[in-house]
Amino acid sequence: MSDASQKFDVAIIGAGVNGAGIARDAALRGLSVIILDKNDMCSGTSAVSSRLIHGGLRYLEYGEIPLVYESLHERRSLCRIAAHLVKPLRISIPVFSGARRGKFLIRLGMLAYDLLSLGKLLPAHAMLTRTEIMTEEPGLSDDALLGAAQYSDAQVTFAERLVLENLLAARSAGAIIETYSEVREIRTHKGRVSSLIYVDRQGREHEINVRAVVNAAGPWVDEVLKAAPKRVKRFVGGTKGSHIVVGRFSGAPKNAFYVEAAADGRPIFIIPWNQQYLIGTTDIRYQDSLDHIRASRAEVDYLLAETNRIFSNAKLTSSDIHFAYAGVRPLPRREKGPESAITRRHIIKVNRNIAVGLVSIIGGKLTTYRNLAEQSVDKLSKILRRKLPESRTDEILLPGAWGVDEARDALAASNLLSGLLSDLGAERLLSIYGGRAADILALANANVASQKTLGDNSVHLVAEILFVIREEFPRQLTDIVFRRTMIGFDADQGRQYYEQIADIAADELHWDAAVRAAELQELREYADSLRVS
Repeated sequence: MSDASQKFDVAIIGAGVNGAGIARDAALRGLSVIILDKNDMCSGTSAVSSRLIHGGLRYLEYGEIPLVYESLHERRSLCRIAAHLVKPLRISIPVFSGARRGKFLIRLGMLAYDLLSLGKLLPAHAMLTRTEIMTEEPGLSDDALLGAAQYSDAQVTFAERLVLENLLAARSAGAIIETYSEVREIRTHKGRVSSLIYVDRQGREHEINVRAVVNAAGPWVDEVLKAAPKRVKRFVGGTKGSHIVVGRFSGAPKNAFYVEAAADGRPIFIIPWNQQYLIGTTDIRYQDSLDHIRASRAEVDYLLAETNRIFSNAKLTSSDIHFAYAGVRPLPRREKGPESAITRRHIIKVNRNIAVGLVSIIGGKLTTYRNLAEQSVDKLSKILRRKLPESRTDEILLPGAWGVDEARDALAASNLLSGLLSDLGAERLLSIYGGRAADILALANANVASQKTLGDNSVHLVAEILFVIREEFPRQLTDIVFRRTMIGFDADQGRQYYEQIADIAADELHWDAAVRAAELQELREYADSLRVS
């Protein structure tokens, strides 16, 4: 454990995508780094997005051209450095008579989007007639349909893995990761940040010396600032976004859809995701508890109604929902105006009025986290008065992006896995772990007990559970199921494997029977919380 004898250039509070990205960039540039989160990594806003790596087509409506340009540039970068996690996605926008956004306006947006993404690796947009889109997507409602636009963006199926790989890269570069560690006090000396007090999972208090603090706590930014010696105005005024996940339905599309809701004109996505469909999102001002955010009945009904309107044969009801999730976007505080008009640009706030060395991150998008991290470390360079090398995070591949082809060949050639792991299971491993899937295979080869699958499904290897426990710092059973192996996002939330995974974790992490039982109960309660009643 860290203590006052340890000194760090920077402590980062919040292990979501922004904090993880900053930790990676800072560590790679030679800073000594510790990153802390009161929960597990990626247990907040980063895990509750629409899971898109996109340019933000709708931001064009609000004149946020620089944000769209930045997003498109970052999309290209992530498609390269995290190619195993970030995949191209073709999106259709149906055009209906009487809609707020007509065919001319949408075509104009498509042209601007293509222009801003010059040098892109993805196909340009196309305008389709009514007949053409109905031929491609026969389940689409043809009532008042005029045609459609199609364009390309990208999808990160599991944002949790993107966050994790940034943390793994940071750790490889020397960063220390402390999850389940809540910061209680930010101490200063002569107006400068001097140390942090935090409490770990066992309730033990630690003090570490730091020269700078980056508050990357997302919607909890203002809560973290309460740990500082001076009080300031609130910076974050978040909006709530909810999503539902359903199975394949009658008339379900083969590609993603971006549609204008009839109820309020807000765009929503209907996206093929993890062999299911992800539908969202809402955008509602939110001021309640940040620790127990759930999709409301009104939001669920809104998303179901809009999907049923666009795909008239779907006839989805709440009983078709596998699970739902919700979170708060950490947007800049704004009292008036529509929620959708609040800027999605990030703000790197240097809190000199509180203490020299304190920086807060306000806003930000999953797509632009890498550039935000680069800008943040550039600011830290000035604050610390250290000349740092240029950022190379847009060039250096994330850990799983190395050796993907070699891992695929190794899985295909393995006699050990013949008849044990299906083609679907092998592709799943590659899509989650990339080239690191070869390490899972090596573990299976070296350990007879791990040469089997969970249950008899031929998809999930026991060796995978062992691997994430040993290599990816989970602390709880919920971490393993929902934020490492991603089994928790199967249609049944992986419930049939909970007991077996608990047995493996108890053996590896030396849990007694009482701890194992408590972990299982907490996992089931978490899974239940994502269900729609």
